[in-house]
Amino acid sequence: MKISVILATYNWPDALNLALKSLARQTDRNYEVVVADDGSRDDTRALIDAWREKFPVPLVHSWQPDDGFRLARSRNKAVTLASGDYLIFMDGDCFVRKDFVATHRALAKLHRIVAGQRILLSDAFSRSCFETGEIDWTEDLGALKRLTREKSINRWQPALGLSLGPIRFWRSRRWQLLRGCNWSLFKEDFFAVGGQDEQFEGWGYEDSDMAIRLINNGCRMTWGLCSSPCFHLWHREADRSRKDANWDRLMETERSGRTQPGRPMQTQY
Repeated sequence: MKISVILATYNWPDALNLALKSLARQTDRNYEVVVADDGSRDDTRALIDAWREKFPVPLVHSWQPDDGFRLARSRNKAVTLASGDYLIFMDGDCFVRKDFVATHRALAKLHRIVAGQRILLSDAFSRSCFETGEIDWTEDLGALKRLTREKSINRWQPALGLSLGPIRFWRSRRWQLLRGCNWSLFKEDFFAVGGQDEQFEGWGYEDSDMAIRLINNGCRMTWGLCSSPCFHLWHREADRSRKDANWDRLMETERSGRTQPGRPMQTQY
């Protein structure tokens, strides 16, 4: 089964560089990366082009004009370019361990949404990672515990690598488990609910909306607890002026029980 990692980005090449560095060293090599670019400048394109020359798997750049925060549309467009049967969604302000793709593969099951966890980096430690380019500490549990004590990261437990068994299926209808920076599902399930709702513009809740519609359509959550974390670089909060409107749209989805988006994805962009 081929996997497509859909990597969202917008005008932060330094962070994207670390994300691509982590994805280039995966132990599982039956995958590709599709960068879902919401209108970044030419420096992002140049970075992707440079990585493509040495990347161990296909690296695709999906770009759309910068017309505000349109993450849902950007991801939908990237999915139309993806050749994998299985989709992992990740944000370009995160990086991952070497077994990230392999772990998502191990948890993959049709009609299941894998909800991964995240570990937050402090402002100072994020700047240190940019300066050194060093991410090998993500593989060292002792280093992760030390960094937690130093408050460089907020926790280490998501990196334990536990199997957990039935606990993964606990609260399987709880859409709140899903974090937009780290989740996965079969492409078949993504298309069955019409992709992400492109009515969501500006920050917030497009991933939660999709989780609700997937659950309404019969999918269930698989909790990626202590197995497949991403490491989230510190940054200032995005403009949240659309938060309330997007929340209202999300609540309408929950009340209605619908499975299809208000504005579905296109077959061609």
